[in-house]
Amino acid sequence: MKILLAGCGDIGCRTGLQLAPQFECFGLKRNPQNLPDSIRPVTGSLTDLDRLQEVLAEGFDVIVVTLTPGTFTPEAYQKSYVDGAATLATAIDKAEYKPRLVIWVSSTSVYGDNQGAWVDELSVTEPRSFSGKLLLQAEEHISALPCASIIVRFSGIYGPGRTRMLGQILAGKGRPAEPQQWSNRIHSDDCAGVLAHLIRCFANGDKLDSLYVATDCAPVTQHDLRIWLAQQLQVELQDEIVEQKAIRRCSNQRLLKSGYQFTYPGYKEGYQSLIDALPE
Repeated sequence: MKILLAGCGDIGCRTGLQLAPQFECFGLKRNPQNLPDSIRPVTGSLTDLDRLQEVLAEGFDVIVVTLTPGTFTPEAYQKSYVDGAATLATAIDKAEYKPRLVIWVSSTSVYGDNQGAWVDELSVTEPRSFSGKLLLQAEEHISALPCASIIVRFSGIYGPGRTRMLGQILAGKGRPAEPQQWSNRIHSDDCAGVLAHLIRCFANGDKLDSLYVATDCAPVTQHDLRIWLAQQLQVELQDEIVEQKAIRRCSNQRLLKSGYQFTYPGYKEGYQSLIDALPE
């Protein structure tokens, strides 16, 4: 089975490394020279229709799209997600050999503020942020594709190279216990694990849903998370009051029922692996 990893950055590469022993993996990006040896480089952009049509003519069974906008701005999100989804939809419509499956990575920011309530795949999407609104627009393009599609909504991603939280703890930045500010997280290794799991399930002919919330098994308040991290790092915190615009707890029950087993089921396991890797 041929798999195209479009926008093949950190998560795309991690996914390809998990899949490459079993499947042919290709990485599509503007500058693919530094991809792992097991992922074949393909030069191109998801918003370049002519080039994308040339790429799809090679006949891919599965397309996995993991995009990273250059900046956190409406313009960057529009170009990356909405324009990228629309261009992909046009290219697939025109393709003689259509993919059997497209997996599109989105975010739990499409839910908006749920005031601490649980959300899952059946919850209403009412995003307030520009990012959530534009991600939802992109999802609509993917849901209308003339082939099978799966949207994966990741919660906050952390892992190697994504250690902003550890930096804040080392700087002594805490959060008050009240009001509760919930945090939902997933390690980057599990992001790749989820995508690889869904592809293997698809290859095996397993029944899959068209939408999955991908987050670990331990939603935690910012206060409790930072207290635990401070204990591990042996630092003292000073509580800062920071407005949190979206408060919710994300459920991964559908993902667990599909058979996925987390490498890092909670923040303690995941962050401990990052702490252990810190320089002395």
